[in-house]
Amino acid sequence: MAEHNMEYNLVVEGFRKHEYPMLKDAVYLDHAGTTLYSKSLMERYMMDMMSNLYGNPHSASTSSQLSTSRIENARLSVLRFFNADPADFDIVFVANATAGIKLVMDAFRGQPDGFLYGYHQDSHTSLVGVREDAISSRCLDDVAVERWLSGSEHLVTRKPHSEISLFAYPAQSNLDGRRLPLSWLERVRDLSYQTHSTTYTLLDASALVSTSPLDLSDAKKAADFTVLSFYKIFGFPDLGALIVRKESAAILQMRKYFGGGTVEVVVCLKEQWHAPKGQSLHETLEDGTLPFHSILALEAAIDVHKSLYGSMERIANHTTFLARKLYEGLKSLRHVNSEPGPTIAFNVTNGFGAWVTNVEFERLASIRNFHIRTGGLCNPGGVASALELEPWETKKNFSAGLRCGGETDIYAGKITGVIRVSLGAMSTMSDVKSFISFVEEFFTDQTAMTSTDEDTATSTTADMYVESLTIYPIKSCGGFEIPRETAWEVKPEGLTWDREWCLVHQGTGQALSQKRYPLMALIKPTVDLESGLLRIRYRGSNSSILVDEIHVPLSSDPSFYKTPNSIHSLSSRVCGDAIVARRYSSHEINDFFTKILGVSCVLARFPAGGSGPSSRHAKAHMQQHQVSNNLVVNEKSSANSFFGPPTPPDSDGENRRRPILLSNESPILAINKSSIDTLNEEIAKSGGKLASPSVFRGNIVLASNESKKHQKPYGEDHWSTLKIGSETYQMLGSCRRCHMICVDQDTAEKNEEPFVTLAKTRRFESKVFFGSHMCHVPSSLPRKEHQFPVIKVGDKVSIGL
Repeated sequence: MAEHNMEYNLVVEGFRKHEYPMLKDAVYLDHAGTTLYSKSLMERYMMDMMSNLYGNPHSASTSSQLSTSRIENARLSVLRFFNADPADFDIVFVANATAGIKLVMDAFRGQPDGFLYGYHQDSHTSLVGVREDAISSRCLDDVAVERWLSGSEHLVTRKPHSEISLFAYPAQSNLDGRRLPLSWLERVRDLSYQTHSTTYTLLDASALVSTSPLDLSDAKKAADFTVLSFYKIFGFPDLGALIVRKESAAILQMRKYFGGGTVEVVVCLKEQWHAPKGQSLHETLEDGTLPFHSILALEAAIDVHKSLYGSMERIANHTTFLARKLYEGLKSLRHVNSEPGPTIAFNVTNGFGAWVTNVEFERLASIRNFHIRTGGLCNPGGVASALELEPWETKKNFSAGLRCGGETDIYAGKITGVIRVSLGAMSTMSDVKSFISFVEEFFTDQTAMTSTDEDTATSTTADMYVESLTIYPIKSCGGFEIPRETAWEVKPEGLTWDREWCLVHQGTGQALSQKRYPLMALIKPTVDLESGLLRIRYRGSNSSILVDEIHVPLSSDPSFYKTPNSIHSLSSRVCGDAIVARRYSSHEINDFFTKILGVSCVLARFPAGGSGPSSRHAKAHMQQHQVSNNLVVNEKSSANSFFGPPTPPDSDGENRRRPILLSNESPILAINKSSIDTLNEEIAKSGGKLASPSVFRGNIVLASNESKKHQKPYGEDHWSTLKIGSETYQMLGSCRRCHMICVDQDTAEKNEEPFVTLAKTRRFESKVFFGSHMCHVPSSLPRKEHQFPVIKVGDKVSIGL
């Protein structure tokens, strides 16, 4: 593709106020969506409509014939605009570029053996959607295209009997303006000749032609099918075109549908037969009455456009100049603390390196009367590549609420869309300078950002760290120990995927637990992030199990499940709460658990984000023995050594409803390794079985590097906050224990320890306590790390008292 010179068109400043009065007090920077129509165009079009009588072109009246004549003139004007010879090309008028793509797809899916489809990763969603009608498809990046064109690999994995292929790509990305080689078109044709195959090309020229010329003077170098929208070039009319290379036209006549105006004769009664029109290609493809009033505006649009701007080459030079100035201006902006601010990569970070949500950026821009575009821009492959979003991440984000036009666009610390600023023929240096000033005013920091009191809160510097992290995806089943090198996401409900599933008794609707079904400990889930699956195996010896492993998608959206309608609502009870969960109806899944436990049960899910009976809240609160630091209970105190009234919830617990999933009382449960060691010393005195940390089913095990004599067992009773890594957690009170802690998590065998010893040493108000409830406290600092709170084995721990 030819490079354009950079030359500012000063003439635009002279006529813009008159020709584009709608731009008063506005800065329009969304020309990739649509450019603007001029006053001269609308006046000329209005005068034409008022001066002439135009009828439906399918009639024989003089008004209809006038419409027909003008339509054919417009068809020739469009071909001349693109230097296309009418002997080589035909124009099919359509609603827009997408309609042209669908017209091509209709013809290809009419092939007896179907078709293969390859499309570039920068393709607009409308090009991507064609894959749904292909018998096999593939998304290619630049490297894959070059390998295919060099003959080292196939466009798509071939299927038996399929001989026809279609390759589609944009001449220019609508995401970032990157231009793809038009030379690919001729190379595809050469490759087809060399390999005796049939591959057609479909070029989306919509973004390119808005500010650059498209030269079709050499039919051998042109696409077989080119689609575009005229409103992106002229602002008006709202119309598109499919430009067809006549040598490739025959396949378009293979489509099955026919509409009014495309047939000569139709037989319906007794027989079904029709004779299509055949005088010209466009006659067979333009279904129904054409949008003839819009087509009639094309001649005026082309003429006025030329009179204002001279040529598309001059527009290309003008917009290239402005784009360079915009790029340089934005690139020069820096935060005082040297972190890069906004860049031409269409995303903005604050002074701490945290993403500024695109929603916030666009709202503020709108208030200041800047017209821009944000989001995924209907370019899924381009966005995923630019922002390094893996398929499983996109599915997970969708489950978490990501939607087109939604309010949230940052998930798991990653931005999911971009900010697009696009220039047009009537853009000026004033637009560029105004936008740069806007970004500088609101999105660069003039003073260095400093820490707040959050970073300097009173804390002790105990030499503690995270020894292990465990989640329990299925309530009361085995735990999944998070790998040491993995940073695990922390959500308001707790660690991601913790206690999001449960097993429900089919008769009573009650959630099952290890207290009654200890074999649940041997049901071991594994979170497979790479494949987006929760894999479940049974570690026991029950030979009646139907399969060695089952799996369910991590995504909570039903559309990602293997079989349609695999989930239904289910009323159940968890820890006394009436809930509505989502039940899996797969016999394979439910038989797996039923065979293990010997009771009819079903797997159910309770995903985050619900309301009413689809939501739960924490019940944990500080206990009486934790209220005062001065109240320290002797480890050897008897069961009757402390009496007092029941402990009410603290005021903070009543005022803040902390969400939980299927955990008993709180989002996160922490265990102090020093406390376990002290407990085991007491158990050893009686000759009992020592307690493994796993029996307490905590999420976080905290350990100390200090010598034993300096460690503080049960010191967690008096902690108020923890800082783990860069995140802060609030302590919510001690965890009340039952005899479920007597189930060995490796064998499912029941013992009397550690409950018996705890009842002697850790009983308060006739209740046994061990471990600490806690929740994550969102940071008020706009730092990048706080946009995606994580915890990792080895993180250092500071204690707030």
